[in-house]
Amino acid sequence: MDTRSLELFLSLAETLSFSRTAEQKHLSLSAVSRTLQRMEAELGQRLFERDKRSVRLTRAGEQFRVYARDSLEDWRRLTAGFHQDPDKLRGEVSVYCSVTASYSVLSPILERFRSDYPGIEIMLHTGDQADAVTRIQEGREDIAVAACPDDLASRLDFLTLLHSPLEFIAPNFPCAVSQQMHSGYDSIPNGLNDQPSWSEVPFIVAERGLSRQRLDDWFRVRGEKPRIYAQVAGHEAIAAMVGLGLGVGLIPRLVLDNSTYRSKLTTIPVDATPGPFPVGLCALKQRREGPLVQAFWQAATDSYSLTK
Repeated sequence: MDTRSLELFLSLAETLSFSRTAEQKHLSLSAVSRTLQRMEAELGQRLFERDKRSVRLTRAGEQFRVYARDSLEDWRRLTAGFHQDPDKLRGEVSVYCSVTASYSVLSPILERFRSDYPGIEIMLHTGDQADAVTRIQEGREDIAVAACPDDLASRLDFLTLLHSPLEFIAPNFPCAVSQQMHSGYDSIPNGLNDQPSWSEVPFIVAERGLSRQRLDDWFRVRGEKPRIYAQVAGHEAIAAMVGLGLGVGLIPRLVLDNSTYRSKLTTIPVDATPGPFPVGLCALKQRREGPLVQAFWQAATDSYSLTK
């Protein structure tokens, strides 16, 4: 089975860049082009529309991506089944998480996983945690570190590792925002105790995701409408913009504790804070059956001393 061609196709479908795919696969641009041309010739269909400015999947390419993902998963499950001994397990597991999660939540798991399963390689992708569950549902990743959705799809498995409270944050130094939050102060090292008029405060909010849903619900219950100054991708970006004195925001304490802007931020005590984030591993149930994903799941369970 020509798994390398399928992997190359999936890489190109992900990056939509011949040069990035060539770099990832350690191939020349001409080798990537020849492989794609051969696949298109065998299928009798164009898989990508490409011009000088862009590369995009055709309808046939979208259909073939589903086939390629399923075929590679079946192949990995089959070959891994021949080597059930942990020392003999071989293959690759793709993992997606935010930058913060990569060195906080994921770090102890990777340390355990590398020790227990040295033959399995990790392909780590980082980005906005709001995209994590979607990437799993689309089959783009084997595992994601994510916040558990309020309504988890039936075809997904979720392993809760920890709960992170959500915190309202503000600048802890004199600026227009902190003056608006607490008029007449010189400094606020111990936080803000007076409740502001929330509809007048500039908010830095996530574009999408569970924290945005929780914030929208919080405002709805209070009968107020937020004054949104900026919408950003990722909680780290919220912490950064609040740390620059541009507004207030709502982020998981996990992100706050690990933020490089931590010294410039203070928490805002509020009544009825939105519920905490359940943080853990997410995977398609179909892929959870594979020995490589099972191995990662087991390493996470052991790392966090969870009861099976």
